[in-house]
Amino acid sequence: MATAAVRMFRRLEGLFCVYKPSGVHWKLVRDSIETNLLKGLNATPSQPLPQEVRFLAQPSTETEAPKGLTLSATSVPVLSKHPLVSGPEFQNIQVGVGHRLDAFSSGVLVLGVGNGNKTLNDLYRTRVTRDYTLEGEFGTATDDFTHTGGVVERSTYEHITQDKLERVLAMLEGANQKALLMYSNVDMRSQEAYEMAVQGLLGPEGKSAPILTGLRCIHFQPPNFILEVQCLNETQKYLRKVVHEIGLELRSTAVCKGIRRTRDGLFTLQDALTRHHWTAADITQAIRQYHSSKKHRKRSQSPAKKPALKTSEDVTAAQQNEANEEAAVGKIKKLVAETRS
Repeated sequence: MATAAVRMFRRLEGLFCVYKPSGVHWKLVRDSIETNLLKGLNATPSQPLPQEVRFLAQPSTETEAPKGLTLSATSVPVLSKHPLVSGPEFQNIQVGVGHRLDAFSSGVLVLGVGNGNKTLNDLYRTRVTRDYTLEGEFGTATDDFTHTGGVVERSTYEHITQDKLERVLAMLEGANQKALLMYSNVDMRSQEAYEMAVQGLLGPEGKSAPILTGLRCIHFQPPNFILEVQCLNETQKYLRKVVHEIGLELRSTAVCKGIRRTRDGLFTLQDALTRHHWTAADITQAIRQYHSSKKHRKRSQSPAKKPALKTSEDVTAAQQNEANEEAAVGKIKKLVAETRS
């Protein structure tokens, strides 16, 4: 019969995410969560000690004359099974870490417990994108692209406008879209490429160079600005370099003041557990929500039954879908032509 700690561990198997604060290494976050999970597992009520039968000598009174040794069968607890002797039931637990964040970045960090580690590996073999917000500042260039690095150059930024910044972002996004098609290893003239483009599944096959799938400015107040980025196969160092290159394209300089991951695949900031909630109970609840949302997605992705008859509204919608698909094909052909030229 499984103990309460084992039953609790089975409920902990799965994925969850936490909010990693800036200035803290991801290994420290993982170790803190492992320690809290071990405390929660070993704090569960333990089973009563098993009993064993022993023959013990009966004590004789002083008034009775010694007549030899008298033994009696007695049930006693097995002290070798006591937690103070054998130690806690769980002494080690493996918590896997997904796409990591460096010490100076913050945001969503996905972790897995138990068989969730295998799910974590399967998740990152798929083409999942991640969202970031990048805080930048014009007018300074440093040796490591951060605002705390050694200053190597200062420049003016009064000539930079939001329209100029938006044009540079559009240029970078277009160049990365071409790279996305190049790394996808799919013939753009095939039916497979068409179906993948319609479903938004075009992406690099295996490991590739970092690719930015989306770039937009959400705040502009010189010298400060904030960018929202969607990307694949990125590192935080690469994102800081992107901010530096944007400054150069605008005939100025720029440094990155902060990086925050707002989404990692299916996990968003709303799902992330803050530091005060890195407890076994809260993590169990988060994993339960992950499993329920996973079941909900499977139901929603199951094919629906086709209607017996088509109404005029259905025919009109089908024609509209065909027109949209033809437009998508035209866009793909245009991108292919630009890629080959």
